[in-house]
Amino acid sequence: MSATLASTARDSSGERTMPVAAGPDWPLDAALAAWRMEAHFGQVHTPRYRCRFFVWGHGPPIVFVHGLADRARSFVPLVAGLRTEFTALAYDLPNGDDGAALGRYRHRDYVADLIELLERMRWRQAYLFGSSFGSTIALAALAAEPGRFPRALLQGGFAYRPLSRLERGLSQFLRYRRGRLGEMRFRRQLQARLEQRENAVFRRLGRMDFFHFLAGNSGEVAVAAAARRALLLDRIDLRPMLPHISQPVMQIYGECDSLVPPECEQALLDGLPHAGRIVIPECGHYPQYTHTALLTEIVRQFLTAPPCPGSAECGVIAGAACPASPA
Repeated sequence: MSATLASTARDSSGERTMPVAAGPDWPLDAALAAWRMEAHFGQVHTPRYRCRFFVWGHGPPIVFVHGLADRARSFVPLVAGLRTEFTALAYDLPNGDDGAALGRYRHRDYVADLIELLERMRWRQAYLFGSSFGSTIALAALAAEPGRFPRALLQGGFAYRPLSRLERGLSQFLRYRRGRLGEMRFRRQLQARLEQRENAVFRRLGRMDFFHFLAGNSGEVAVAAAARRALLLDRIDLRPMLPHISQPVMQIYGECDSLVPPECEQALLDGLPHAGRIVIPECGHYPQYTHTALLTEIVRQFLTAPPCPGSAECGVIAGAACPASPA
């Protein structure tokens, strides 16, 4: 085990820092070894694709939804620290090699897949953790079935995130491409761009093994799947549904996140009635890779926190400011 990680996170008011003391971090190799030995692996046939998943741990259930170009495996280091208190379910979004007709997928289909998976698992209720693109699936699920999802955490989340002209053009060009991201001829150029944005964080923290883990996970994603999810992201706007989401939601962002514009973060915070926000210093878009122990403690505290004074349902972390609390 590595040394205990201690860090701070600013609350949404920006007026003070909130200490979140993290426990020991799991070395990547140890987390993956424990996962392979202890987790249950399976798949269910939804009406749209063969959904691959793993279940790991004991305790209240929590579902993890990964980002646009990632895999369920990305959550292994995080779940390794939660598995003695929660039962984690993480699943792969459709990838083209699983019977999915990617060209027919709509955002509501991603949400329906999540609900179908929980029905097959016979989970009547579960917490939600949505990462990046997965946060939009989590938001829509919170609105569609509030009784099923009592609380949620959104990491690098947003309700509206239009693409730049370059991103849109590249996604349109790649939406019919075969193969995986790791097999692309200009994979090195794309990885160099990612490294320019995020590598400094990994390198500064001495977590280049986690960076290569991230690259390996994204490399398995089908080019067409990533491109079509990006184009779908460009079209959706979930901001109108935010006022109708009554469950407590905690937003988690990296201070150095270069993928989610600050205005997208703020729009989500402003639109949700019962939301808080934590900003992790010296962190980019991938805290599940770079700040695993700290993120583990944030998840644990939020999901076990008692109701705050402002709402019978709202949970907060260690006194962080909550919009539902009285001034």
